[in-house]
Amino acid sequence: MTFNRIHLIRQVDLFTLKLFLSAVEEQQIGRAAIRENIAASTATKRIQDLEDIAGIRLLERTPRGVVPSPAGEVLVRHLRSIFGQIEDMRAEITGFSEGVRGDVTISSARSIIAPFLAHELGEFSRQHPGVELILREVDNAEIVHSVLHGEADIGVFAAAPGLELTGATVAPYRNDRLVALVPRGHPLEHRSSVSFADLHAENLIPIRALLAAFQNAARRIGREYEPRFSVRSAGVAISLVEAGLGVTVTPECLVGREASERVAMLEFSEPWANRIISIATAEGRKPSSAARALIDQLLERPRERPDAAGPRP
Repeated sequence: MTFNRIHLIRQVDLFTLKLFLSAVEEQQIGRAAIRENIAASTATKRIQDLEDIAGIRLLERTPRGVVPSPAGEVLVRHLRSIFGQIEDMRAEITGFSEGVRGDVTISSARSIIAPFLAHELGEFSRQHPGVELILREVDNAEIVHSVLHGEADIGVFAAAPGLELTGATVAPYRNDRLVALVPRGHPLEHRSSVSFADLHAENLIPIRALLAAFQNAARRIGREYEPRFSVRSAGVAISLVEAGLGVTVTPECLVGREASERVAMLEFSEPWANRIISIATAEGRKPSSAARALIDQLLERPRERPDAAGPRP
């Protein structure tokens, strides 16, 4: 048999192509028939007709069911793309009559959700009631991974050394900075700025998400960093500093007015403390109309946090 492109275009309907894709995914034509709500004999006939029209074997029959032939694998790859585009088209056309609808899954970290995303997602939900937002809080290192593996439509993450971005499309979202926090009365309290070397001699309490950044900063000055404490959240780290148990480094956006009255907040003199927050989507995977609307809003303009701590003490 030889591939007959003209016959395939003129005689094959979308339902038969969807049935073929279901047969590959279910590995049995009978289960595919149940999935697509037609008789098994009709499903078998449609797939046989598809192979006849294409002029090439698309499925290999085995004792355990069916698997795609090499030509069938090519067809599967293109069909997944085609049906994805059809769904995008349906969603966009529906949007004209019903407004933007659908669901969007976002992966981000606590240090980004609390000061930035929470407010903006709430604003988006009020503007687009037909969109269901699903928010996953994960460690910063896992955010891009979740997008590339289809677990999230959008990832909002902070740039970090060693973070693998291959396969991701990245757009800048916000700039933030890391600041040092020391107890009131600490010898460093009245310094205009500090370096990592200044803090290395102290009991530096790391937030787990920043541990790799601290270790890299220590190596740059020829030292090793082995913390005595390790905590997950900035709130816990700040409470330990307030108790006089050490110093910490945290994104400035997480230091509220109340905390800033009990600890001294110092700027860093080193560029690594500038935190770049970006939005990641999967390269080559077109966002849905709902996801596109959210991305556009997030990138529209910088906004001040409603709970910003104000000027540095």
